[in-house]
Amino acid sequence: MTAEKRSHIESLKVVLGKTFRLYVQTHGYHWNVQGPQFLKLHELFGDQYANMWEALDDVAERLRALGVAAPGTVTELMSLADDPEEEMPISADDMVAKLIHSHTTLAECLRGAFQDAEDAVDDVTAGMLTDRLTWHEKTLWMLRSSSA
Repeated sequence: MTAEKRSHIESLKVVLGKTFRLYVQTHGYHWNVQGPQFLKLHELFGDQYANMWEALDDVAERLRALGVAAPGTVTELMSLADDPEEEMPISADDMVAKLIHSHTTLAECLRGAFQDAEDAVDDVTAGMLTDRLTWHEKTLWMLRSSSA
């Protein structure tokens, strides 16, 4: 395996881990949001975690298509996320701020993984990562527009 392909696969695993972490974070916020924005944020977070749940499958299956095992335990996935867990409950405004931070971090990771896919001449993965980046940037716009 070339150095480019190894780097590409490792960056794709990190995308999977960070997506899993953000999925768990968003789902927890969906369950625990309170206050005057409850309904709007509960629905928004629900749409977001549902999208990321499907994305997890796409990224993991892409790793399999590339001939490697996808990380398959919570421990593996969270270690790839390299992000500390947080305690609940927090305010709705804090939830939105933390999600903005997490989506921004994942968008940066996606940009790096896209470059690794390009270097490895993997157009299929590059396209998938572009689609994910598009979704996260739109989500960031929605979250920023929802913040105080």
